[in-house]
Formats: sequence, structure tokens, C-alpha cells
Amino acid sequence: MLLSELAMGASATVLDVNDNGTNDRIAQRLRDLGFVAGEPVRLVARGPLGADPLLVQIGYTRFALRRAEAARVTVTADAAP
Repeated sequence: MLLSELAMGASATVLDVNDNGTNDRIAQRLRDLGFVAGEPVRLVARGPLGADPLLVQIGYTRFALRRAEAARVTVTADAAP
């Protein structure tokens, strides 16, 4: 599943960041920010009417991502407690 498809408040684990060609700067920037395999991630909030941006948390850091950027991150949803 993609990070952009995650339900609000849901937690997941990053599997991969998808590159769109060689030297993909956006994919590399996402990795630099901590979107790497095995990292826990949580969708905190969505923009108005479910649109951009998405507020995503990794560790204690929150990032506002466009839906297109979040769609590059493949995750596996964690089981509900």
C-alpha cells in the first residue's frame, strides 16, 4: 500500500521509496528525511477535504507532504492494537 492511501491516524512501516528514473531528487530527499525501510510512520492529518498536504510523522518529526510525494512511499500497515 502507498503512504498516501493510509487511513488518518493509522501507523505503518516503510518498505521502500519508489524512484521515477535515475537521480530522482524527490525520492532521494524522502530517504534523507528518514523514509527508509523499517521506519515506523504515522499519518497524523490531511488537508482540507482530504486534499494536500498530508501531515506524516516519523519518530518525533512531522513532515507535510504532497499527496504525489506520499504516493512514492510504499508501506505496510501495522495491525490495529
